[in-house]
Amino acid sequence: MSITSNTAFSTRTTQVMSVDLAHVLSQAPAGKRAAAEAALADIEPRMAVGIGSGSTVNVLIALLAEKPGLVDGAVAASRGSEQHMDAAGIEVLDLNMAGPLDLYIDGADESDAGLRLIKGGGAALTREKIIAAASRQFVCIVDESKRVQRLGEFPLPIEVIPMARSHVAREIVRLGADPEYREGVTTDNGNIILDCHEFRIDDPLALETQLNAIPGVVTCGLFATRGADKLIVGKASGGADTVLPAQVSMLSR
Repeated sequence: MSITSNTAFSTRTTQVMSVDLAHVLSQAPAGKRAAAEAALADIEPRMAVGIGSGSTVNVLIALLAEKPGLVDGAVAASRGSEQHMDAAGIEVLDLNMAGPLDLYIDGADESDAGLRLIKGGGAALTREKIIAAASRQFVCIVDESKRVQRLGEFPLPIEVIPMARSHVAREIVRLGADPEYREGVTTDNGNIILDCHEFRIDDPLALETQLNAIPGVVTCGLFATRGADKLIVGKASGGADTVLPAQVSMLSR
């Protein structure tokens, strides 16, 4: 069986990049900035904080740079976030020394009404899932485009041990999806990514459990076992809406 390749997603690299936080803020779409600004209200001084990865999180880090002392140190979900935090003067902490965490803030590629997520477009899903599990509260920041009725339009990323790529791909095909090898991408953990198209995700929790049980899978990008506790949705017109678990229960009936 051949596996198609895809180079459309971001690539993890060990090279040190120069981070211009002012540029990050100046180029941020209004919805992403509004969500990141609203999330600042959840951070209290001296909190043990985890910071995710991705473009919306980069905006959050740039905003934190303008508020020295609010977050002196945090656990980062990716090397890219570590570089942004370094530019912002935020110390990068080791989860083994800092956890459990009071708060984790991260973005998502999709979120349904139950605050179950698809993550992994930036290939940091494993570290993101670990930090989310180690945190008392998980606040997810997104723009309006990331809210969906059913997860799965965004291809589901799966982090895979390299030697297991073909085996895992065959198992994914057996489950009804089309795996695509994310060419040229190595995760911060030294693994590869398969992006899975055409999954019908009626039961995110069951599919997450099923995929994670395949030998060779590190983790999949479904965050259903540990979904978000709160969703902050930034609007292109400015401002943000907050979706809480009680509201989710009402919407799901």
